[in-house]
Amino acid sequence: MGLVPHRHSASGVAFYNIQMISNPLYAQRRARLAAQLGAGGIAIIPTAPERPRNRDSDYLYRHDSYFYYLTGFTEPHATLVITADGESTLFCQPKDMEREVWDGIRLGPDAAPAALGVSRAMSSAELAVQMPKLLDNRSTVWYPFAIHAGLEGLVASWLQSVRARVRFGAVCPEQQRDVCSVLDEMRLVKDAHEQDIMRRASAISARAHIRAMQRSAAMLRAGQEVREYHLDAELLHEFRQHGSQYPAYGSIVAGGANACVLHYRADTALIRDGDLVLIDAGCELDGYASDITRTFPANGQFSGPQRTLYDLVLASQNAAVAATYAGARFVAPHEAAVAVLAQGLLDVGLLDKNKVGNAQDVIANRSYFQFYMHRTGHWLGMDVHDCGSYIEPSELGQVSERKDPLSGEIIKDRPSRILQSGMVLTIEPGLYVRPAPGVPEPFHNIGIRIEDDAIVTDTGCELITRGVPVKADEIEALMRG
Repeated sequence: MGLVPHRHSASGVAFYNIQMISNPLYAQRRARLAAQLGAGGIAIIPTAPERPRNRDSDYLYRHDSYFYYLTGFTEPHATLVITADGESTLFCQPKDMEREVWDGIRLGPDAAPAALGVSRAMSSAELAVQMPKLLDNRSTVWYPFAIHAGLEGLVASWLQSVRARVRFGAVCPEQQRDVCSVLDEMRLVKDAHEQDIMRRASAISARAHIRAMQRSAAMLRAGQEVREYHLDAELLHEFRQHGSQYPAYGSIVAGGANACVLHYRADTALIRDGDLVLIDAGCELDGYASDITRTFPANGQFSGPQRTLYDLVLASQNAAVAATYAGARFVAPHEAAVAVLAQGLLDVGLLDKNKVGNAQDVIANRSYFQFYMHRTGHWLGMDVHDCGSYIEPSELGQVSERKDPLSGEIIKDRPSRILQSGMVLTIEPGLYVRPAPGVPEPFHNIGIRIEDDAIVTDTGCELITRGVPVKADEIEALMRG
C-alpha cells in the first residue's frame, strides 16, 4: 500500500489518496481456499492484534501471516471471511480523520473492495453483528485453531446467536475445522512471486552479514573495542538501507563461548581478537523471511582448531545440500549431515572410538548429540519457522515405534515429507563444543553453524543465500578486504 499526496488544504495540511493495485494473486489464493471448504463451508481468518510493549506504546505491528497470504493487507483490527462459493468479506478499520492523524492513513471499507479485490468490506465494528448472519445456513465453520486468543469464544458466541434463531428457520453449522490444515499445504509450496521476494530478502541479508564480518575485522585492526551490539547495528543498518521492513527474528550475534548457546541474542559481550563470531540473522521483506548463519573469525583469520571444525561443519552442509532435491525426504539432508559429523567427530578426537564405537554406532546411539543437538533444517517462508507438516500426508497412517537411546522415551516415527519443487527450507548443521571431561581443550568454547536457504528444484536445490561467502578461505579474503 502506497500513500501519495493528493492535495493540500488552505491550512497546509496534506490529504492523501490510497493508491493500491489489486494483485490477482491474492484473489487466486482466496479462490483456492474457497474450493476446499466443502459445500456450505465458511472460513474466518483474523489478522494479528496490536500488542502493548509498555504503558503507552505498542510493539511495532506485524500482521498475521495467514491473513496476509490471502489479502496482502497489513492494517490491524481486520478479519477476512470467505465462503465456499468464493465470496469474500473484509472487516477493517473505518476511516477516522482524528485517529489517522496519530496512527496513519487507513484504507477503509469503501476503498477496500477495489484495492484488495474482495467482494465487499465493512467496518470492523460490524463484525459481531454480521458474523451470525454470515454463519446462518452454513454447514462447517473453519478458523485457525489455537492461534488467536479468544477467537474460539467469539465463534461460540456467534454460533449461539445463530442457534437462538433456529425456530425462525436459521441453520447453525454442525462442524468446526482448523483452516490452518488447508492453508499450511497451500503455503508450503512457494509460487514464483514468493520465490522472487525470498531471493531479494536473501540478497539483502547476505550483504548484512558481509558488512558485519568486515566491520569486525576493521575495528579490531584499528584497536577498537568490539561488542556484539556493534555487529548487530551493522545488520540492522543494511536491512533497512535496502528496504526490509524488519528483522525476520531476533538476531543472534554470539562471540566466543556465547556461540554455544543456540538461541543467544546479540548483547553487550566483548568480542575478542581470536574469537569466533556466530551470526544468525535475516531480514523480512514484504512479509517473507530470510535466515542465514555464518561463523567467522573476529579478526579475519581462523586458528587451527577453529578451521578444523569449520571445515567439518561445511563438509556436512555440502552433504546435506546434495541430499536436497524434489523426491527426497525432508529428513534426508539431516541424515546426510549427521553421517559426516559422526565420522568427523571421531576423526578429530571429540569422540573416542574406544568408548563410542564407529560412525554407525555414533549415529545409532546419538553420541553426536553432545555437540550437535538440533535438526539440520526447517521450512521457511512468511514465518522464519514456516508452517507445513513434516510428515508425508499420503503416508500418515504408517507408524513405527523406537526407544530413544538418550532419553529412553518411546518415539513414534511417521514417514518424513517428500520434498517438492518450490518448497523452501534451511540447511544448517553445526557443532557446539562446551568444556567437559574428555573434550580436548583446543576445541573448548567453539560454536559453529553454517546456514543457507534452499529452494527445492526438480534437479536439486537453489541456494539463495550464497551472496555471502561460506568457504573459510573466501571468508578470510573478504575480511582482509
